[in-house]
Amino acid sequence: MARLIINGRKIEAPGGTILEAAQANGIRIPTLCHHAALAPQGACRLCLVEVKGMRVLQPACTFPISEGMDVQTDSPKVRTARKFVLELLLSDHPTDCMTCESCSRCEFQDLIYEYGVKETPFVGERHRFPPDGRDPFILRDMEKCIRCRRCIRACDEIQAVNAITMMNRGFRAKVATSFDTRLQDSNCVFCGQCISVCPTGALTEKESHGQGRDWQTTKVTTTCPYCGVGCNFDLNVRDGKVVKVTSTWDTPANKGALCVKGRFGWQFLHHPDRLTTPLMKASLWKELKGTEGTPSPYKDFVETDWDTALDTVAARLSAVRAESGPDALAFLTSAKCTNEENYLLQKLARKAIGTNNIDHCARL
Repeated sequence: MARLIINGRKIEAPGGTILEAAQANGIRIPTLCHHAALAPQGACRLCLVEVKGMRVLQPACTFPISEGMDVQTDSPKVRTARKFVLELLLSDHPTDCMTCESCSRCEFQDLIYEYGVKETPFVGERHRFPPDGRDPFILRDMEKCIRCRRCIRACDEIQAVNAITMMNRGFRAKVATSFDTRLQDSNCVFCGQCISVCPTGALTEKESHGQGRDWQTTKVTTTCPYCGVGCNFDLNVRDGKVVKVTSTWDTPANKGALCVKGRFGWQFLHHPDRLTTPLMKASLWKELKGTEGTPSPYKDFVETDWDTALDTVAARLSAVRAESGPDALAFLTSAKCTNEENYLLQKLARKAIGTNNIDHCARL
């Protein structure tokens, strides 16, 4: 354990960087390029701190701690340097915060407010990139990009896809795919990991625009229904309706990572074609009930209730078992179901029905 002083407070830390030692002891150091799920890069220079004995300020996210180190994270010199960095970033950043999709969850906006940067003294040429809505799920607004490279690192370190990188140099530098094509023309898998780590409104969910600010939604942590991995995420709910999905970083199964289905495939929840009641063949309903039944949007099917549906299935399975034996029945489950669901179905087949005719398929 290394013993050091941060803001006059004596602490101990088992190695690591100044930022890690500070965060472990409840001391906040502002950052923009840093993200807990990504390797440190030291690109934004917002985490600059004053280290006793050092001639210049040092980036806390990459500077290793050492025995006896004395650090100031909020001195006048440090705050002046951070404000200068924010003014430089603001000199090439739109100020349409009132209509920006990321308003109220923009880390850059929060720091601008915290350091009282009302305007920038640096006036000059600015980037003019029109919003790129050519892809189905992601809207890219590169005028709002602060070049923190979080998205590039997430694509590389978490997804190992490398669909985006920094093209050109200097003022012309821009986050883009190879040859600046559409994402769908690259090897992008539309996991949306780039959106989840973006600190500004440069990358946003296309389908969620205009559906509500972050403070207008309630986050409900749930499990993805698409496969048996058990990925968790937050449903962002407004007025009883899901408006988007965001990462939950402390979950054991996926640690914030999602696939295209998990992040963008939530529209079925409110789709008018979604089944909300069980359906039964109209001829079978008439045979059982002697009536026509409640029509459904699907030809030859009528709506029923769960008790009737389950009782009918149980009766039919029992009838086949009694007439032809248990091996006349077979069960097919899915590799995409949870282990618990597959266990229950095989138990139904083996214990209740008495057959070992059970298999699974990943395509179900």
